[in-house]
Amino acid sequence: MPLRVASFNIHHGVGLDGSLDLDRTAREIEGVQPDVVALQEVDRHLSARSGWVDQAGWLAERLGLDVVHGPNIDLDPHDPGAPRRAYGNAVLSAHPIRSWRNIPLPGGDGGEPRGLLEVFVEVGDEVVCIAATHLQHRSAIDRLDQARRIAEVISATPGPTVLLGDMNATPDTPEIAVLTDVLVDAWAAVGDGEGLTFDAPNPHARIDYVLTSRDVAAASAWVVPTDASDHYPVVADLAI
Repeated sequence: MPLRVASFNIHHGVGLDGSLDLDRTAREIEGVQPDVVALQEVDRHLSARSGWVDQAGWLAERLGLDVVHGPNIDLDPHDPGAPRRAYGNAVLSAHPIRSWRNIPLPGGDGGEPRGLLEVFVEVGDEVVCIAATHLQHRSAIDRLDQARRIAEVISATPGPTVLLGDMNATPDTPEIAVLTDVLVDAWAAVGDGEGLTFDAPNPHARIDYVLTSRDVAAASAWVVPTDASDHYPVVADLAI
């Protein structure tokens, strides 16, 4: 069963021009035509920086996809009666979502809370786990702890699994080695070139990944140049 997946750090809809334009973000996703896309840095009613919009819900409605948002920051409403304010990862899917869970990841004191969002989608006769994450950017020690926890969770998750995310780490780091001990790096398997995804004005690092369990085969992988964020999306065609 073919499955096109993508990972995209959307920078809460703010592009290289400094402008908030969530429709521009939607057009980038639309152009890829993914079956499933994992998004990082997604606001839900968070603040004025994103117009108090539920970005996950807005993108899902705009693109006609099902959605789950995994809040790693969850705050009281700005005004009484308003929705809670949240920030984290999201998964948008053209396939039905059966269930999901958001698992907190370890981190140092004072660091931004991080999580692993596991979303179980029906792809034909299979239930596929789409896992989305965004690892700590300031501490390699925290990233390594987070990667170890993700590897532990993924190893105990049955069935085909795809991990998508901004790992804030290049392929030669210990934290990525922990993940590729249990998963296959789709870019390393089938990508052409360096696959640089960050930062968009001057790409110099591959830190955004499609990683799969060994019962999932990657047929192709590519990055999509864009000015809609400070990251390029990474896309892969998989066979479940």
